[in-house]
This record gives sequence, structure tokens and C-alpha cells, in this order.
Amino acid sequence: MQNQLSEQAKEIQELRERLEKQASNQEKFLQQSQPQRTALPLAQNATSSVASQNPGPEAGGRPVQVGIAPAEPAAPPQVAQIFEQPGILTQPGHYVLEPSVQYGYSSSNRVALVGYTVIPAILIGLVDVREVKRSTLTMALTGRIGLTRRLEAEVRLPYVVRRDDAISREIFTGTASERVFNTRGNALGDVEVALRYQLNQPKANKPYYIAGLRFKTRTGKDPFEVVTDCITRCLGNTTGTGLPMDLPTGSGFYSLQSSLTWLLPSDPAVFFGSISYTHNFARSDVSRTVRNGEREYVGRIKPGDVFGINFGMGLAINDRSSFSIGIDLNTVGRTKQNGQPLSNSARLQMSTLLLGYSYRYNPRTMINVSVGAGLTRDTPDLTLSVRVPISF
Repeated sequence: MQNQLSEQAKEIQELRERLEKQASNQEKFLQQSQPQRTALPLAQNATSSVASQNPGPEAGGRPVQVGIAPAEPAAPPQVAQIFEQPGILTQPGHYVLEPSVQYGYSSSNRVALVGYTVIPAILIGLVDVREVKRSTLTMALTGRIGLTRRLEAEVRLPYVVRRDDAISREIFTGTASERVFNTRGNALGDVEVALRYQLNQPKANKPYYIAGLRFKTRTGKDPFEVVTDCITRCLGNTTGTGLPMDLPTGSGFYSLQSSLTWLLPSDPAVFFGSISYTHNFARSDVSRTVRNGEREYVGRIKPGDVFGINFGMGLAINDRSSFSIGIDLNTVGRTKQNGQPLSNSARLQMSTLLLGYSYRYNPRTMINVSVGAGLTRDTPDLTLSVRVPISF
């Protein structure tokens, strides 16, 4: 290395001497040929001599300017969308229409013992074994429009198709035979409106922060509007399955969700995540309809609030496609009736592993596909979503 440095130092010294000699000769020539003009500055001659004597391979024989950092991107790169909150805000004067289809499947088993024991392991009474298989198909049309460079608005119109298959017997009866109880429901779901605001405009290696506010209405079919399969009032001795004869398509409650999303570009990957809190508003004077047409008074119902967190990473495969992986965690509080927690309600822990893929079909259209696998018993076993955002 010392030998190489000494050789390079000799070459640099030789180049300097040649440049000085050429500059001196050029000044003498200009003074003799055009004495009325001022001699060209030595620095300009030296620059042109360096470019002609030692052209760089990248410049192709032309002088180049070095030391200038590339311009910062105006927005973080697109990644495969696996959560409800998109990572890129819509620019003003533009809007996005996003048709989507989501399929969810879940199954659960329940065993209820109604009776008393004489000695351990011997039960005198009834055993209710119930297996429920639930399929939900949600078709939605989402529209987003850019209000300013940092603010966008969104409206989501869902249509829900549900089917439940319950394998059980009529509760509080002496029969041991089981049968399949099928219920269906399809109608408009709960319409949602949302606002998102980009809090900062970061530089390199800094995250983007986006605040969101989402309001969910109760336009879907109310769970208390459907008829329950009970011959008499469900709070007393009953015959029937105790299941709804027509499935609801909405939650029946207004809710307001606040969220904070962050994105950190780190080429070729993008790290992202968000935290959210959903408040469900209570309803008073709630009652439901049983099979004989009577109304059963329930009282004031307050669903539990939801605290959620999700995080993941998106990786660019090429200029058209990307891959994402993430975890979605939600904690649902206990439901209260007349100010007191229900005896049969418990805090739910929901966790989903999500894998997503995104493909840019053309400059205006993208195709996002995501698959979710439930990690807890309270989470749907499988969710499959397909979104096609189209920009205008």
C-alpha cells in the first residue's frame, strides 16, 4: 500500500506540473494573439485540462459534479396493504376507488353442563354440546379523496353475506339427538367514514407519522332486530336452540376509533405499524324479539372498548411487486349490561398473522392480496382479502 501511495503521489505531481505548464503556455498564447482580452482564469483552464487529460469512466469523457445528495422522496414507497389503514395518503385533486372482497371462516366448540353431580365424574342433568361453523363474505367499495397534501377523507360501503351452521340439540330438553341448525343473513353492513392526516415531512432515515380518526355507523342489520329461536322467553325455561334465525350484518353500536400509524422507509424494505383505540357507544332500552313474537327487555348495553396494535415489514421484490408480513393484536373489553359486566362475558384476546402481496398492474391500478391466520381461539381461523385500488 505504501508503494502504491508513493506511485500515486508521483503521478499526481506529474499531472500538476503538466497542468501548470499547459496553463502557462495557454496564457502566453492568448496574450500574444488577443492582447485586448483578459486571459482566461487559471482555474477554468485547469478544469478543462483535467477533463481532457483524465476523463472518468462514468462520465464518458465529460466533467461531472459530485458530492450532491439525491433528492428526498416526497412520500414513502408503496407496500402490500395488509391492514385497513393505507400507508400512502391521496394527493389533492386525486381520488381512489377501491373495490374489495374479504372472506372469513371460523369454527368453535362449546360444551355446557346443566345439572348436578352426585360423585365426581358422574353428572345428573343435561349436556349441551354445540359446534358452530361460521362463514362471512364482505364486499365493499371504498373511496378516498385528497383534501390537502397531508389530509385525506375516506368512505367505506360494505355489503355482508353470512352463514352459520350449528350442530347441536335443543337446550333444556331430554333428547340426546343432534341436528344442524342453519342460519343466513345478507344486507348492507355498517358504513364507515374516516380522516387521515400526515403529521410530518421527514428527511432520510426518519419515520412518517399519520394520525387517523374513523367513525362507524349502525346502518347494518341490528343483532337485536333478528328473531331468536325460542318458544318462550329466553330468560326462562325454553325449548329451541336459542340461536338467531336470521343473522345480523352490523354490530348494532356506534363506534369511534383513533389511530396513529408510522412508516419507516429503509430501502428496499419499509417498516410500518400502528396503535389504535376504539370506543363503542352504549345503547339504552335495548330489547330483542323471540320466536313467539314477544319482546324481551335487555336494558342498557355497553360493548367493551378495543385496544389494538399491529406492526410489520414490506419488502420490494421488483419495481412492480412487493411482499408484506405483519401481526395484528386486539384486546376487547367485557360487555356490560345496566352498568355491570355480564357474567358470561370475558376479555377477548385476538391475534392474527398476516401475509400480503401487491402487484402494480398499471400506473393507476394495484392488486393487493392478503391472507390471515388466527393465532388465538377468539380469532377467525382464516381471512382472505383482495383489494384493487384504482387511482384517478
